Amino acid sequence: MALAAVSGRWTTLVLRELMGGPLGFSGLRERLPELSAKVLSQRLTELGERGLLSVERRRGFPVRTTYTLTERGRALRPLLIELYATGEALLATVPAPAGRPPARSRGTEA
Repeated sequence: MALAAVSGRWTTLVLRELMGGPLGFSGLRERLPELSAKVLSQRLTELGERGLLSVERRRGFPVRTTYTLTERGRALRPLLIELYATGEALLATVPAPAGRPPARSRGTEA
């Protein structure tokens, strides 16, 4: 059940970034530059529908939108930490293909 909550490409990375606190759309884009705006928008919508994040829109020009993990979203922290730790351990045991350097990790902090 918990894995279903974080399914989808890029979902765990979006959650990881929001674990540090509320962020706006542009803040998430800066932290995840490989992620297109379209896919980020889709992931944020899906996470909101799953009850894992809340959205606050403040009036003004331009409208400011802030994404914050809900209690349910924050409850995924131990799962994300374990997923990243397990992934790093598995990558460390896989030999690099000929001609390619070994994979580097970004850390296990979620």
